[in-house]
Amino acid sequence: MSTVAIALGGLAAAVTAVLVLRAAPRITVVAWILVLCFVPIWVGVSVGPFWSAITLMTVLAIVTCSGSIELSPADGLMAAFFMLVVVQFALGMTSLAGAVSAVTEWLIPYLWGRLILTRVSQEFLFRAIALIAGAAAALALVEAFTGTNLFVLITFGSDSLASVWAPLQPRGGLIRAEGAFGHSIALGASLSIAAAFVLGTKWRLQIKLALLILIAAAIAMTLSRIGLVTFVITVALSVLVLPGLSRGARAVTIAAGLIAATVIVPFVSRVFLEAGTEAGGSADYRLDLLSILQVLQPIGAAPDITGLTVHGDYLGSFARSIDNALLVTAMRVGWAPTLLLIAALLCATLPILKRGRANAASIAVAAQLPGLFAVAFITQYSTFFWFAAGLAVSLNVAARRRPLPALGAQPHDFAERLVSSAARPMPIRGGSR
Repeated sequence: MSTVAIALGGLAAAVTAVLVLRAAPRITVVAWILVLCFVPIWVGVSVGPFWSAITLMTVLAIVTCSGSIELSPADGLMAAFFMLVVVQFALGMTSLAGAVSAVTEWLIPYLWGRLILTRVSQEFLFRAIALIAGAAAALALVEAFTGTNLFVLITFGSDSLASVWAPLQPRGGLIRAEGAFGHSIALGASLSIAAAFVLGTKWRLQIKLALLILIAAAIAMTLSRIGLVTFVITVALSVLVLPGLSRGARAVTIAAGLIAATVIVPFVSRVFLEAGTEAGGSADYRLDLLSILQVLQPIGAAPDITGLTVHGDYLGSFARSIDNALLVTAMRVGWAPTLLLIAALLCATLPILKRGRANAASIAVAAQLPGLFAVAFITQYSTFFWFAAGLAVSLNVAARRRPLPALGAQPHDFAERLVSSAARPMPIRGGSR
């Protein structure tokens, strides 16, 4: 079959997919989440650069959108970042791989997050994410107990990416669960993002707790400190500031979390103790990464650090992998564009500090911020994170249209209720003795 025939067939398939997905917004959203959770990053096609399945699905989903959105300062920051990346590539200041990665893994998912609520309701989206993430968590538990990951058997796509992400990771004599995400950290962090959407649904508390326990167990089987820490932060922030949760629901969630911790913490601690120097070396490695700050440029990619020694620090050991998302970004495009991304993330997350303005997406992103210093934007985690950032901005914009709670109204979040209860004067007992 000729190349032209293949191209025409692919074009026809793409047009058909757009027409079908445009007519069925809920199917579009469910299909996107399914690809996110169950299709490995090495599955895709090469048209110029390699396009993973999740990137192709995200582009198709964006093309189906026709509604308009109200712009936010975060959108301006992301647009400025995009322009800087394009200019840098045109001037030869950054590589094609760096530019493509910035566009396909960060900007495109962010745009989909901004547009998705023009296609489906918030509640449908939250429920779809919660259910499918719950299914991914269940499969991760099956993987952990059987030692078999079916996703690594998928060979269609990029052999080079498969060689990087398909091999399973041992720790402390156990195989770390990673599902279709190619890395245990990516699975753990992605499930912790999903936990915020579980709590953001309007389901009964029993359903939410069941899914949270399932997700917590799966994260524990990734044996990833980042996944566990960000999960705890996600649940804690949700209990403190997420509107719509009753006082009883918050109390029960805290109690369930403490009970789960009595099981998970000893298990994980025992594994890390058995892992010994491997786990400790992983933590030391992340601290040593800070020596790379010496070679960062304001604009443009940093020099190749292979075999490089700067001020007595040998940087060549980091040439293969840098487990710090912000540092990797600065290495690819410079620290000035990276500051734009940080500012956009602050725009997405700072509204959680305002009474009644927090939402599941902003909480999910805020909980991930500490983890960005210990993990790169890898596999589907990158897509999910930036999608959540775009969604957080959309929900923040929608919240600005709603009037603020009236003075003296019922506090919207648990933290404020605690403060207001403490500040309330004690009643004076009347009557004669």
